[in-house]
Amino acid sequence: MVLVTESEYRKAEACFVSSSRLECRRAPGREADLVSAIREARASHVVVGPQAYAGALYEALPAGGVIARFGVGHDGIDKARATKAGLLCTNTPGVLNQSVAEHTMLLMAAGARALVGAATSVAHGDWASVPGVELHGKTLAIIGCGAIGRSVARIASLGYGMRVAGCSRPDLPAPATLDHFHLVTNDFATAVHEADFVSLHMTASRENAHFINRVRLASLGARTWLINTARGSIVDEGALFDALVSGRLAGAALDVFASEPYAPAAGNGDLRSLANVILTPHIGSNTLEANRRMAESALHNIALAEARAFTQMDLLNPEVLKDTSRFQQTASRAEKT
Repeated sequence: MVLVTESEYRKAEACFVSSSRLECRRAPGREADLVSAIREARASHVVVGPQAYAGALYEALPAGGVIARFGVGHDGIDKARATKAGLLCTNTPGVLNQSVAEHTMLLMAAGARALVGAATSVAHGDWASVPGVELHGKTLAIIGCGAIGRSVARIASLGYGMRVAGCSRPDLPAPATLDHFHLVTNDFATAVHEADFVSLHMTASRENAHFINRVRLASLGARTWLINTARGSIVDEGALFDALVSGRLAGAALDVFASEPYAPAAGNGDLRSLANVILTPHIGSNTLEANRRMAESALHNIALAEARAFTQMDLLNPEVLKDTSRFQQTASRAEKT
């Protein structure tokens, strides 16, 4: 039995309903309610969204059960607690790269052409025409050169003729070359030098919290737009607000926030009040195609767990495999159903 949290179930209902290998049922997303549903259904596996699960979930599932993240980011799952409980944690890498990359470029183009203001003007019966800029020939700095960052580089370089600079992890040597990048460095200031757009594609690790802070924002130019389709925790939103209000930054286009739904933190300005800010409700991966692929990938990982093909899974906590004897009970139950 697989329980799928409500929001994720709606996004790919046809895929979950038509699954021939696994019985899938929708379930509440709130941890306490999800735990109750697990115990009532005697479910072994769950498919969950980005919300944080802090404790009871790890006690409700049997050893060998799967917590399958519907998406890539997994900061809401406590991998240490899951490992201690003998639970397999997975995500869906690769299947949403194109959707997030396309949304990144959409936000970039919207900023370049002052699209939100123009559309609002017409909707209000005005006809205000503000000159924009072309993306062709502009410099894009990509911070985080993983799969999504590389997808953005490909579209920006081949589709728009942009010059792309990449910034890899500062604690590791930068790759000598990457396709579609003019240069790759592990130094942030070098990557963003003269950048017209800076796009974030970093993980939400503890080390990356507020990576974009007042010091790094000061490295950006007055014509620079900041794009974030990665994770909200990467950006100090208070520092960003101040940079935007002061004119030290041209604008920001954000799909992710420190608090979702977006709410300004105490002492921070409200980004919604600024004309040079574009905000979308974390929809970078929310396309019909990506949702289907994420559902298929999550269910495939669960099917692999049922087949005890653990090494073929997209495991986030491979250390759990040190003692697979804990999974025997779940395997026996699966054989009986």
